[in-house]
Amino acid sequence: MINQSLLAGMITELRRGTLTLAVLSQLEKPQYGYSLLQSLEGKGIQIEANTLYPLMRRLESQGLLENSWDTSSARPRKYYVLSGAGREIYEALKDEWMKTCQSINGLLRETKI
Repeated sequence: MINQSLLAGMITELRRGTLTLAVLSQLEKPQYGYSLLQSLEGKGIQIEANTLYPLMRRLESQGLLENSWDTSSARPRKYYVLSGAGREIYEALKDEWMKTCQSINGLLRETKI
Protein backbone atom coordinates (compact mmCIF):
# COMPACT_ATOMS: atom_id res chain seq x y z
CA MET A 1 0.00 0.00 0.00
CA ILE A 2 1.35 3.44 -0.97
CA ASN A 3 2.17 5.85 1.84
CA GLN A 4 0.09 8.80 0.56
CA SER A 5 1.81 11.33 2.80
CA LEU A 6 5.24 10.28 1.58
CA LEU A 7 4.09 10.32 -2.04
CA ALA A 8 2.53 13.79 -1.66
CA GLY A 9 5.80 15.14 -0.25
CA MET A 10 7.80 13.65 -3.11
CA ILE A 11 5.41 15.06 -5.72
CA THR A 12 5.69 18.50 -4.12
CA GLU A 13 9.48 18.23 -4.19
CA LEU A 14 9.43 17.11 -7.82
CA ARG A 15 7.15 20.00 -8.87
CA ARG A 16 8.93 22.73 -6.91
CA GLY A 17 11.66 23.47 -9.45
CA THR A 18 9.42 22.90 -12.44
CA LEU A 19 7.09 25.72 -11.41
CA THR A 20 9.84 28.28 -11.96
CA LEU A 21 10.36 27.00 -15.49
CA ALA A 22 6.60 26.94 -16.11
CA VAL A 23 6.20 30.55 -14.96
CA LEU A 24 9.14 31.81 -16.99
CA SER A 25 7.79 30.03 -20.08
CA GLN A 26 4.58 32.07 -19.94
CA LEU A 27 6.07 35.54 -19.52
CA GLU A 28 7.43 36.32 -22.97
CA LYS A 29 4.45 38.68 -23.20
CA PRO A 30 3.31 40.73 -20.19
CA GLN A 31 0.78 39.13 -17.87
CA TYR A 32 -0.62 40.04 -14.49
CA GLY A 33 -0.69 37.50 -11.70
CA TYR A 34 -4.27 36.25 -12.01
CA SER A 35 -4.06 35.91 -15.81
CA LEU A 36 -0.84 33.94 -15.41
CA LEU A 37 -2.46 31.70 -12.79
CA GLN A 38 -5.38 30.96 -15.11
CA SER A 39 -3.11 30.42 -18.11
CA LEU A 40 -1.01 27.89 -16.22
CA GLU A 41 -4.04 26.07 -14.84
CA GLY A 42 -5.57 25.98 -18.33
CA LYS A 43 -2.43 24.20 -19.50
CA GLY A 44 -2.53 21.61 -16.71
CA ILE A 45 -0.10 23.28 -14.29
CA GLN A 46 -1.68 23.41 -10.86
CA ILE A 47 -0.30 26.27 -8.79
CA GLU A 48 -1.79 28.09 -5.84
CA ALA A 49 -1.89 31.89 -5.76
CA ASN A 50 0.02 31.82 -2.46
CA THR A 51 2.80 29.99 -4.33
CA LEU A 52 2.71 32.00 -7.56
CA TYR A 53 2.86 35.54 -6.19
CA PRO A 54 5.90 35.00 -3.92
CA LEU A 55 7.61 33.16 -6.79
CA MET A 56 7.01 36.10 -9.12
CA ARG A 57 8.34 38.56 -6.53
CA ARG A 58 11.43 36.39 -6.05
CA LEU A 59 12.05 36.17 -9.81
CA GLU A 60 11.66 39.93 -10.02
CA SER A 61 14.12 40.50 -7.16
CA GLN A 62 16.58 38.21 -8.99
CA GLY A 63 16.33 40.45 -12.05
CA LEU A 64 14.56 37.86 -14.19
CA LEU A 65 11.26 39.73 -14.46
CA GLU A 66 10.36 43.34 -15.10
CA ASN A 67 7.05 44.88 -14.10
CA SER A 68 4.83 47.73 -15.13
CA TRP A 69 1.53 49.02 -13.84
CA ASP A 70 -1.57 49.43 -15.97
CA THR A 71 -3.73 52.08 -14.34
CA SER A 72 -6.06 52.62 -17.29
CA SER A 73 -8.88 50.60 -15.73
CA ALA A 74 -10.65 51.03 -12.40
CA ARG A 75 -8.46 48.31 -10.91
CA PRO A 76 -4.72 48.85 -11.45
CA ARG A 77 -2.82 45.72 -12.46
CA LYS A 78 0.86 44.91 -12.16
CA TYR A 79 2.13 43.19 -15.29
CA TYR A 80 5.25 41.02 -15.40
CA VAL A 81 7.43 40.13 -18.38
CA LEU A 82 10.81 38.44 -18.81
CA SER A 83 13.82 40.75 -18.59
CA GLY A 84 16.84 40.18 -20.84
CA ALA A 85 18.47 38.14 -18.08
CA GLY A 86 15.18 36.28 -17.60
CA ARG A 87 15.14 35.26 -21.25
CA GLU A 88 18.70 33.94 -21.00
CA ILE A 89 17.96 31.99 -17.81
CA TYR A 90 14.73 30.65 -19.30
CA GLU A 91 16.51 29.37 -22.41
CA ALA A 92 19.25 27.73 -20.32
CA LEU A 93 16.70 26.12 -17.98
CA LYS A 94 14.62 24.94 -20.93
CA ASP A 95 17.67 23.29 -22.52
CA GLU A 96 18.58 21.62 -19.22
CA TRP A 97 14.97 20.46 -18.76
CA MET A 98 14.92 18.87 -22.22
CA LYS A 99 18.20 17.03 -21.58
CA THR A 100 17.02 15.86 -18.16
CA CYS A 101 13.68 14.64 -19.53
CA GLN A 102 15.43 12.73 -22.28
CA SER A 103 17.75 11.06 -19.76
CA ILE A 104 14.99 10.25 -17.27
CA ASN A 105 12.72 8.92 -20.00
CA GLY A 106 15.55 6.62 -21.11
CA LEU A 107 15.95 5.34 -17.56
CA LEU A 108 12.24 4.78 -17.14
CA ARG A 109 11.99 2.83 -20.41
CA GLU A 110 14.76 0.51 -19.17
CA THR A 111 13.14 -0.13 -15.79
CA LYS A 112 11.08 -3.27 -15.42
CA ILE A 113 9.60 -2.86 -11.93
